[in-house]
Amino acid sequence: MEGPASITHLKPGDKAPAFSARDQNGKLIELKALAGKQIVLWFYPNDDSETCTKEACNFRDHYAKLKKAGYMVIGISHAPVASKKKFAVKYDLPYTLLSDPGFVIAQQYGVYGDKLFMGKNITTIHRITFVIDEKGYIDRIIHKVKAGDAAAQILEGHK
Repeated sequence: MEGPASITHLKPGDKAPAFSARDQNGKLIELKALAGKQIVLWFYPNDDSETCTKEACNFRDHYAKLKKAGYMVIGISHAPVASKKKFAVKYDLPYTLLSDPGFVIAQQYGVYGDKLFMGKNITTIHRITFVIDEKGYIDRIIHKVKAGDAAAQILEGHK
């Protein structure tokens, strides 16, 4: 586990909760169909916000290294499919973005909850990354994501 404890109830070694959601192109993506792949599942609050864009572009800029290391990158937030498409096109993001409009997947992964933001208590998706192994188990959880260094955080823990 990296960083301070967070709101998630999951821990390394747990089976990753199953999910299905639409990507930026409207295609249904299911975790069970990704068996045999290492997955970087990064949760973020909003498309096109400053910090989320910084993290998205960091994954884009290091995508070739992540892919070479065997990772499939998937970003997920509550924004609708159309927003995901606009975000992916605007920043030339080469990986999958999933829409979780009802926060269902975020709740399954324990990353949806209250946090203090600009002096106000809000309920949102927390910026947390899960590394899921080829068998569908959580290998690592990065609680303290560094948006501008997110890919390096994944690669430094690569086996």
